[in-house]
Amino acid sequence: VQLQASGGGLAQAGGSLTISCAASGRTSSPNAMAWFRQAPGKEREFVAAIRMASRYAYYADSVKGRFTISRGNAKNTVYLQMNSLEIEDTAVYYCAAGDGVILSSIGTDRAYDHWGQGTQVTVSS
Repeated sequence: VQLQASGGGLAQAGGSLTISCAASGRTSSPNAMAWFRQAPGKEREFVAAIRMASRYAYYADSVKGRFTISRGNAKNTVYLQMNSLEIEDTAVYYCAAGDGVILSSIGTDRAYDHWGQGTQVTVSS
């Protein structure tokens, strides 16, 4: 399974950016897909996750109300629409997919089996 993230770039504070992730190399959908991020000098942190069958979404408190994770019509594709961007959102964003993700661990990186290479998001003032 390969995850390919794209769409990162530079945005101004208060602006918007959408990143996407496509999973290839499988015929079935993963149980859940998620976005994590890692800023320089910081630990990787959970951003958002979505259950692929139900499309139910989960968010970190820091992005709730500003970010939206969604599943594309194309199988195994997820998007992260980021609005009202803040400088603190600057990070490398990683896409992850899991086959047996349970609710209690949906926000933890150990729950996911496959990871993409990351895409840089930089927010400037």
